[in-house]
Amino acid sequence: MLRMFLKLVPLLFLFLGAAQAQRTTQDVFMMQYFQRRLQELEERVIRCDQDLQTVNHKMYDVSAEVRGQLRGVTALKTEMQGHMENLALRVDRVERDVEYLQNKIPELSEVEIAESVLEEQVKEAKEKKKAAIPQNKDCSSQLTGIKSQKIVKKAGDLNGSWMRDPTKGSSRIYFFSGSRNRTLLEFVSMKTFTDTNWTRMAEAILLPLPWQGTGSVVHDGFIYYHHADTRNEVLKVHLLNRTVVDRMLLPGAGRMPAYGLSPHTLLDLAVDEMGLWAVHADPDFGGNLVLTKLDSNSLSVEHTWDTTCKSDEAEGAFIICGTMYVVYNSQSGGRSTIKCLFDIHDTLLTDEVPSIYFPKRYTSHSGMQYHPKEKQVYAWDDGYQTTYKLDLKKKKQAT
Repeated sequence: MLRMFLKLVPLLFLFLGAAQAQRTTQDVFMMQYFQRRLQELEERVIRCDQDLQTVNHKMYDVSAEVRGQLRGVTALKTEMQGHMENLALRVDRVERDVEYLQNKIPELSEVEIAESVLEEQVKEAKEKKKAAIPQNKDCSSQLTGIKSQKIVKKAGDLNGSWMRDPTKGSSRIYFFSGSRNRTLLEFVSMKTFTDTNWTRMAEAILLPLPWQGTGSVVHDGFIYYHHADTRNEVLKVHLLNRTVVDRMLLPGAGRMPAYGLSPHTLLDLAVDEMGLWAVHADPDFGGNLVLTKLDSNSLSVEHTWDTTCKSDEAEGAFIICGTMYVVYNSQSGGRSTIKCLFDIHDTLLTDEVPSIYFPKRYTSHSGMQYHPKEKQVYAWDDGYQTTYKLDLKKKKQAT
């Protein structure tokens, strides 16, 4: 028995070793299997992450495209609103013209309209520029030429405007440097303005809101100007207490520069013997200038005229007794010339008046303001403050 047991012991160890080797081989296979599965899972996770990044990029591109389209829609909406406002303005003008004609034409039951009278009424309807404001008998001046030029001084920016308050008894000078500012300078007289220490003798006036362009005017203790960063708002500010006493939106203004050579000025205000005026250009009217008479007290619109004067290559304009004189030049600068005028009373026509030349210069004006009592124009010429004495004659009365 012992011998048999001793013979079986090596067989037993051999069997146990084979079993152990078989278990080790199975463990290796299992480890390799799990490693392959984990690697496959890692590859799938990486592909999922890549797919998510691709989707995020696509979503960002779609979002950017949608935002761009929304901006385009917003711009189109703003443009359409502008067209609708302009259309409403023109419809309102047509309604006023129709109402005017209806009031002019009597009822057929009351009187038989003669053919000549009817033709006259049709002609009157077509000539919208016919004045609705009667001609002032005390205002009968017509410009015939430039009598003299005086360069007063050189100060401030290249663009600006300056003027004397045309109110009776006032000798104060107002100095607007630049095409956008909130501060202007006031001088008690021309003498203090031309003094060597002129900056010390000036009173700085800080306005409640900034101005834009070179079309500001001072009249009867108030300053009228285009409110900066608005398309067509006109402000009336009291010079003593520096408060806004009135404001209005000038219909149709602010969509293009009033003068082609003064791109900073969207609307130009002026004063003459008849009061306060506004000039702007209308892109829907071929870029021609539009003249508006304003009530200086309430800033209400008294009447508007579409003129034949072009804004292209114009550098400025001024008004004398209800007649607008438009000054033209070239982009390179040269001799300023009055080539177009518009008389609200139709007593003067451009074709009947020869061109009026200013003294030879090689720059252009950025601001021109007429003084009714002095009969001269205060002009800003490339940083030079200049005055022009005018030759005037009596014009015929409107019939």
